[in-house]
Amino acid sequence: MHVTTATGLPPADHGLELVERKGAGHPDTLADGVAEAVSRAYSRYCLEEFGAILHHNSDKTALLGGAAEVGFGHGALTAPITALINGRFTAAVGDTPILVEEIIDEAVRTHLAAALPLLDVHRDVMVRPRVTQASSPGGVAGDTDRQQAGRRFWFAPRSLDDLAERHRLFANDTSAGVGYAPLGVAELLALGIESHLSSETFRAAHPYYGTDIKLMVTRCGQQVHLTACVPQIARHTPDLDTYVARRDQMRKLIREAAGRIAPEYEVTVALNTRDDDARRELYLTATGSSLESGDEGVVGRGNRANGLISMLRPWSAEGVSGKNPVYHVGKLYNLAAAEAAQRLHELTGQACAVALVSQSGRDLADPWQVLVQHSGSGPIDSGLVTQVVGEVMDGLEELRAALLAGKLATA
Repeated sequence: MHVTTATGLPPADHGLELVERKGAGHPDTLADGVAEAVSRAYSRYCLEEFGAILHHNSDKTALLGGAAEVGFGHGALTAPITALINGRFTAAVGDTPILVEEIIDEAVRTHLAAALPLLDVHRDVMVRPRVTQASSPGGVAGDTDRQQAGRRFWFAPRSLDDLAERHRLFANDTSAGVGYAPLGVAELLALGIESHLSSETFRAAHPYYGTDIKLMVTRCGQQVHLTACVPQIARHTPDLDTYVARRDQMRKLIREAAGRIAPEYEVTVALNTRDDDARRELYLTATGSSLESGDEGVVGRGNRANGLISMLRPWSAEGVSGKNPVYHVGKLYNLAAAEAAQRLHELTGQACAVALVSQSGRDLADPWQVLVQHSGSGPIDSGLVTQVVGEVMDGLEELRAALLAGKLATA
């Protein structure tokens, strides 16, 4: 790896932040969650049946919104949500078939049932797998096209010996992953408030709020301005007065949560700013998500791998969720870069941003370029960076295990 370090990164407490977080029930977050759930279920199946994760990706997944009718005291879907699982999946090892569509169907419905408990996933969700076994470019017809671990057998292995990564684990793409540490105040507020409002404990105490929450947070010095969109559940909202009272209650709850997270900052809160009470145009939902009524969700359009959309921070456009956890650098390098940045911050006390850059075909554990930007005036030793990144890359197996266990978020 080639290491480059440079000063110039603002410290985490610099004067200006702009941060968005799309909540657990937001269609884009749901799409990321579905894609990752499908990859996780398929990977577990392959490990149990074959002892290896076979080639697959579901990172082009999209959710198409249905239609709903809501009123005070009632709400129901009138057209189903459609889950388009787009990607490539190995469908057999030799003569042993894999029931790919059944794995996908169960994973989608299980995830959506947990994320949106009021959604009838058997009646109101259509799952449409659109998967192929076509290989990427690279296979050339001729004398060598049947060789072991060749491109021809990328998604149709005759045996596990046809998995190229079992011979040499290499990067599947030329890409880059980016991470930084520490988080700023606005980022901590966006993460902390939304996680609290979407938690099982909060939902049990306040079943009339939904989870399609969006937060936009700006900070200029000690002044923080937060705009939130929080849906209410129609069946639990008997009239306009109740809706208005709970909207006021939610504004108070957000201010209280902000006070716990950032007590030294002055936080103003705006809520559901598009509501028009006189026209009865309100954020009232049947399930707690706008996915029920025409909104769409697509992998990679929402939160980055750290759960945030920080407009003034370095970031990668990769959709992390649904990528193969074995060798897809668009997933592994983003997560590894965040870990490396955190370790460097802890060791140096400086704010750090790390970019790990791959070359397609290069050894996965040996990034082509490592770029580190930091907040201090003095340099960070390149030897320290090499050591830290090396340790993180040596720990990729632990990272994969956390992904397969659902313990490591990807959006």
